[in-house]
Amino acid sequence: MEKILVTGAAGGIGTRLRKLLKGIYPAIRWSDIRKPDGLANDEDFMAADLAAYAQVERIAAGVDGIVHLGGHSTEGSWDTIHNANIVGCYNVFEAAYRQGVKRVVFASSNHAVGFYPREQRIGVNVTVRPDSRYGVSKAFGEALGALYADKHGLRVTCLRIGNVGDAPLDKRRLSIWLKPEDLVQLIRIGLEHTDIRFEIFYGGSDNADGWWDNSNARRFGYKPQGRADDYRDQAMVAQAKLGPDPIGDRYQGGPYCSDEYDGNGER
Repeated sequence: MEKILVTGAAGGIGTRLRKLLKGIYPAIRWSDIRKPDGLANDEDFMAADLAAYAQVERIAAGVDGIVHLGGHSTEGSWDTIHNANIVGCYNVFEAAYRQGVKRVVFASSNHAVGFYPREQRIGVNVTVRPDSRYGVSKAFGEALGALYADKHGLRVTCLRIGNVGDAPLDKRRLSIWLKPEDLVQLIRIGLEHTDIRFEIFYGGSDNADGWWDNSNARRFGYKPQGRADDYRDQAMVAQAKLGPDPIGDRYQGGPYCSDEYDGNGER
């Protein structure tokens, strides 16, 4: 990987990666719909609206790999999700194919499988059960990645990211926390491992209460360094301040499951 493109440079994860990826690859192009705060003079930035194909093809030109973080990062209206995460995601994969990009690492989400109950440990081969329109868009991105891998030979890694941060902030995040440096490790596997064709990994650290079987990532050499248990006491103090959520507390997607919920709670 001589040159990579990272979309979503102005977002929370993108901002962290601008520091953590520095010096790992010879050249990194950063992109977002707006210029990130604190952009250094030596950082290569190109603005682009992911919903505009011509702009996406322009930022994808001349790169070997793409880390696709861009789009709408939370639940939103269908129009918002459709433009940013459905049309935008298609444009990224299509531009990667047309421009001869070798690899794409797609930032999927735990919300693609958020309606699995918390007591069920799941691997990467389960049927998607999205908990929101946002989760649907991430399931779409995984399917699109599989299509471009199988039909066009693009090497694709989908990361079902939990919650990236310095520490897990509550009980749920003790199960889904991802240390930023562990995310970098997963990204590097996707961009560099010789045996990658199409793979799905869970974006979680070494979490004792984790809900995911991440043996597929470990098969490619993933060795998470973060341990959620180191922050258990402070996470549980924060949890005690939260009100009960009968639906969200049942499922892995948490409040994304209870938001707008009017289904059969006895299911």
